[in-house]
Amino acid sequence: MKQFEKLLTLAKKLRSPTGCPWDRKQTIRSLAESLEEEADEVLAAIKKGDAVNLEEELGDLLFNIVMIATIASEEKKFRMSGVLRKIERKIIARHSWVFGKDAKKVKTAEDALRLWRENKEKIKVAKISRAEKARKKTVGKR
Repeated sequence: MKQFEKLLTLAKKLRSPTGCPWDRKQTIRSLAESLEEEADEVLAAIKKGDAVNLEEELGDLLFNIVMIATIASEEKKFRMSGVLRKIERKIIARHSWVFGKDAKKVKTAEDALRLWRENKEKIKVAKISRAEKARKKTVGKR
Protein backbone atom coordinates (compact mmCIF):
# COMPACT_ATOMS: atom_id res chain seq x y z
CA MET A 1 0.00 0.00 0.00
CA LYS A 2 2.90 2.36 0.58
CA GLN A 3 3.83 2.08 -3.10
CA PHE A 4 0.25 2.88 -4.11
CA GLU A 5 0.20 5.93 -1.82
CA LYS A 6 3.48 7.04 -3.41
CA LEU A 7 1.89 6.72 -6.85
CA LEU A 8 -1.08 8.86 -5.77
CA THR A 9 1.33 11.45 -4.36
CA LEU A 10 3.31 11.40 -7.61
CA ALA A 11 0.17 12.09 -9.66
CA LYS A 12 -0.79 14.97 -7.36
CA LYS A 13 2.72 16.45 -7.68
CA LEU A 14 2.62 16.24 -11.48
CA ARG A 15 -0.75 18.05 -11.46
CA SER A 16 0.40 20.71 -8.97
CA PRO A 17 1.51 24.25 -9.87
CA THR A 18 5.14 23.11 -9.45
CA GLY A 19 4.55 19.94 -11.46
CA CYS A 20 4.40 19.26 -15.18
CA PRO A 21 2.56 21.66 -17.52
CA TRP A 22 1.51 18.77 -19.79
CA ASP A 23 0.09 16.74 -16.89
CA ARG A 24 -1.73 19.82 -15.52
CA LYS A 25 -3.33 20.33 -18.92
CA GLN A 26 -4.80 16.81 -19.05
CA THR A 27 -8.48 16.11 -18.52
CA ILE A 28 -10.35 12.88 -17.99
CA ARG A 29 -11.38 13.00 -21.64
CA SER A 30 -7.87 13.75 -22.91
CA LEU A 31 -6.52 10.74 -21.01
CA ALA A 32 -9.06 8.37 -22.61
CA GLU A 33 -6.90 7.80 -25.69
CA SER A 34 -3.82 7.14 -23.57
CA LEU A 35 -5.83 4.73 -21.42
CA GLU A 36 -6.90 2.80 -24.50
CA GLU A 37 -3.33 2.69 -25.87
CA GLU A 38 -1.95 1.40 -22.57
CA ALA A 39 -4.68 -1.25 -22.32
CA ASP A 40 -3.79 -2.39 -25.85
CA GLU A 41 -0.12 -2.61 -24.86
CA VAL A 42 -1.05 -4.73 -21.83
CA LEU A 43 -3.02 -7.07 -24.08
CA ALA A 44 -0.13 -7.29 -26.56
CA ALA A 45 2.31 -8.22 -23.77
CA ILE A 46 -0.08 -10.89 -22.52
CA LYS A 47 -0.52 -12.34 -25.99
CA LYS A 48 3.27 -12.44 -26.48
CA GLY A 49 3.80 -14.02 -23.06
CA ASP A 50 6.24 -11.20 -22.29
CA ALA A 51 6.17 -10.91 -18.49
CA VAL A 52 8.85 -8.21 -18.34
CA ASN A 53 6.94 -5.94 -20.72
CA LEU A 54 3.64 -6.86 -19.07
CA GLU A 55 4.91 -5.62 -15.71
CA GLU A 56 5.87 -2.28 -17.25
CA GLU A 57 2.65 -1.91 -19.26
CA LEU A 58 0.49 -2.73 -16.23
CA GLY A 59 2.27 0.11 -14.45
CA ASP A 60 1.54 2.48 -17.32
CA LEU A 61 -2.12 1.44 -17.33
CA LEU A 62 -2.36 1.80 -13.56
CA PHE A 63 -0.82 5.27 -13.70
CA ASN A 64 -3.40 6.34 -16.28
CA ILE A 65 -6.12 5.19 -13.91
CA VAL A 66 -4.47 7.04 -11.02
CA MET A 67 -4.23 10.22 -13.09
CA ILE A 68 -7.90 10.01 -14.09
CA ALA A 69 -8.92 9.48 -10.47
CA THR A 70 -6.69 12.38 -9.40
CA ILE A 71 -8.38 14.70 -11.88
CA ALA A 72 -11.81 13.45 -10.78
CA SER A 73 -10.85 14.21 -7.18
CA GLU A 74 -9.72 17.72 -8.14
CA GLU A 75 -13.09 18.21 -9.85
CA LYS A 76 -14.90 16.89 -6.75
CA LYS A 77 -16.46 14.02 -8.76
CA PHE A 78 -15.03 11.12 -6.74
CA ARG A 79 -11.83 10.04 -5.02
CA MET A 80 -9.57 7.03 -5.47
CA SER A 81 -10.65 5.77 -2.06
CA GLY A 82 -14.19 5.54 -3.41
CA VAL A 83 -12.99 3.65 -6.49
CA LEU A 84 -11.15 1.17 -4.27
CA ARG A 85 -14.05 0.80 -1.85
CA LYS A 86 -16.56 0.18 -4.65
CA ILE A 87 -14.44 -2.41 -6.43
CA GLU A 88 -13.77 -4.22 -3.15
CA ARG A 89 -17.50 -4.41 -2.41
CA LYS A 90 -18.29 -5.51 -5.95
CA ILE A 91 -15.70 -8.30 -5.97
CA ILE A 92 -16.84 -9.57 -2.56
CA ALA A 93 -20.51 -9.48 -3.57
CA ARG A 94 -19.86 -11.34 -6.83
CA HIS A 95 -17.80 -14.04 -5.08
CA SER A 96 -20.50 -15.22 -2.67
CA TRP A 97 -19.01 -18.73 -2.57
CA VAL A 98 -15.79 -17.30 -1.15
CA PHE A 99 -17.14 -14.51 1.08
CA GLY A 100 -20.77 -15.50 1.62
CA LYS A 101 -23.34 -18.22 1.91
CA ASP A 102 -22.74 -20.10 -1.34
CA ALA A 103 -19.60 -22.12 -0.49
CA LYS A 104 -21.26 -25.47 -1.19
CA LYS A 105 -22.57 -24.33 -4.59
CA VAL A 106 -19.13 -24.09 -6.20
CA LYS A 107 -16.94 -27.08 -6.94
CA THR A 108 -15.50 -26.14 -10.35
CA ALA A 109 -14.38 -23.09 -12.28
CA GLU A 110 -17.55 -23.44 -14.37
CA ASP A 111 -19.70 -23.34 -11.20
CA ALA A 112 -17.83 -20.22 -10.09
CA LEU A 113 -18.35 -18.48 -13.42
CA ARG A 114 -22.07 -19.38 -13.44
CA LEU A 115 -22.61 -18.07 -9.91
CA TRP A 116 -20.50 -14.97 -10.60
CA ARG A 117 -22.75 -14.16 -13.55
CA GLU A 118 -25.88 -14.78 -11.47
CA ASN A 119 -24.58 -12.53 -8.70
CA LYS A 120 -23.65 -9.84 -11.22
CA GLU A 121 -27.18 -9.90 -12.66
CA LYS A 122 -28.79 -9.78 -9.18
CA ILE A 123 -26.68 -6.76 -8.28
CA LYS A 124 -27.54 -5.07 -11.58
CA VAL A 125 -31.28 -5.65 -11.05
CA ALA A 126 -31.06 -4.34 -7.47
CA LYS A 127 -29.20 -1.23 -8.67
CA ILE A 128 -31.86 -0.54 -11.32
CA SER A 129 -34.58 -1.04 -8.72
CA ARG A 130 -32.92 1.44 -6.33
CA ALA A 131 -32.52 3.98 -9.13
CA GLU A 132 -36.17 3.58 -10.11
CA LYS A 133 -37.31 4.07 -6.50
CA ALA A 134 -35.17 7.20 -6.22
CA ARG A 135 -36.58 8.53 -9.49
CA LYS A 136 -40.15 7.95 -8.29
CA LYS A 137 -39.42 9.79 -5.04
CA THR A 138 -37.99 12.73 -6.99
CA VAL A 139 -40.97 12.83 -9.39
CA GLY A 140 -43.40 12.56 -6.45
CA LYS A 141 -41.89 15.63 -4.76
CA ARG A 142 -42.52 17.90 -7.74
